[in-house]
Amino acid sequence: MIDDAPESRPCAVCDKPARERVHRGCRQHMADALRELPALYRELAATLVPGRRGGDGRTGTRTAPIPCNLDSLDLRGRGGIEGVVGGWARDLCEREQWDIPAYQSVAAIVDWACGVLLANLPWICDKHDAVKEIAQELAQITGQARRIVTGEKPPIRIPVACDGCGHILRVSLDMDGIRCPRCQQQYDHAGMLNLTPTRKAAA
Repeated sequence: MIDDAPESRPCAVCDKPARERVHRGCRQHMADALRELPALYRELAATLVPGRRGGDGRTGTRTAPIPCNLDSLDLRGRGGIEGVVGGWARDLCEREQWDIPAYQSVAAIVDWACGVLLANLPWICDKHDAVKEIAQELAQITGQARRIVTGEKPPIRIPVACDGCGHILRVSLDMDGIRCPRCQQQYDHAGMLNLTPTRKAAA
């Protein structure tokens, strides 16, 4: 049985030793994100007014707020949550030559896309060549939405220099890894924490 197999290869998502291409922990994180994102999308509507965080109804300031919370607006608009899950769901449908429904509302696209990705998660984990990118984008967008809804402060990001090209990357302790957008060098969690902080970080 697969549980008795040795952990002989790195997980395609987190690079830790795994029995399968993507180990169960990473699969579960992806599944949890896909189940949670439709609800988070709707809960973000209550945070569109700046200062509203979490479920206690309290505001963070007594001064007049700007008309809209731009972070919430970005996540609820096209290209936010919809851009991540919708983009990967459409990619999957095009690969498999499946029909793509012509939904007009962003909420309907989010619901459909999360359902498609969740239903096909075993195949994505076993076969998709971009499973790491999918997992990272799901974790990032879910974490961002959850922090806005609950009022949790975002993790501190430290600027570090890519060993390959010197490009400035911003890393935090909650990240599994990072890829340099300039030279495409991939770092796992330990590797990115060993990168050299920039002068701005050291100051």
